[in-house]
Amino acid sequence: MAKDVGRGTKRVGESSSTYDRSLLSSGVAVMALQGDFDAHRLKLSEIGVDSFEARRPEEVDSSAGLILPGGESTTMWKFFESSGWEAAIRRFAAAGKPILGTCAGAILLASDVTNPGQKGLGLLDIGVERNAYGRQVDSFVGQVEAPRLGGSLPAVFIRAPRIRRVGQGVETLATLHGEPVLVRSGNVVAATFHPELTGDDRVHEMTFGARRRERKAG
Repeated sequence: MAKDVGRGTKRVGESSSTYDRSLLSSGVAVMALQGDFDAHRLKLSEIGVDSFEARRPEEVDSSAGLILPGGESTTMWKFFESSGWEAAIRRFAAAGKPILGTCAGAILLASDVTNPGQKGLGLLDIGVERNAYGRQVDSFVGQVEAPRLGGSLPAVFIRAPRIRRVGQGVETLATLHGEPVLVRSGNVVAATFHPELTGDDRVHEMTFGARRRERKAG
């Protein structure tokens, strides 16, 4: 079930629910329509990257990065159809800034979606099958092989999709039993699992760590 969508945007540690637009460019936008956006913000805070809850599409444009969290992709599309989220995410991707989609977020980023069929943003040339491991009771925690990230990663799979097709130009960064579970094409990264629910920060560091390094260098 979708969480209520409020009016404010806040950073980790802020008590106010009112956002200051002048602050948006210094943080990663975590789409806070529905899903586990709080866990992503905590993970970003752990690696020293500022973030804020993005509840309106216009808040995305000035951000340094974007996370499309887990949840229900069909619910998210309902929000997309009633506002300008789709256009905002496409603009953001075209600007070359980093995007991470996890679980339902990976479904949103895909070119083609099955089980059942659903629209995707097409920002990653992958084919995704929804709920491919079974129902909620079939969720599990496993280890995925991620040699490009330094070795195996803990991974939480909750009603997870499976990547059934990887297109040309899409790099596989992690696998489970030989199947891709973490992929990247340019500035867009998708994970079929929930990296924010483990103690490992390598997926977030890979995607958004450059933001922290740029800030320190400045």
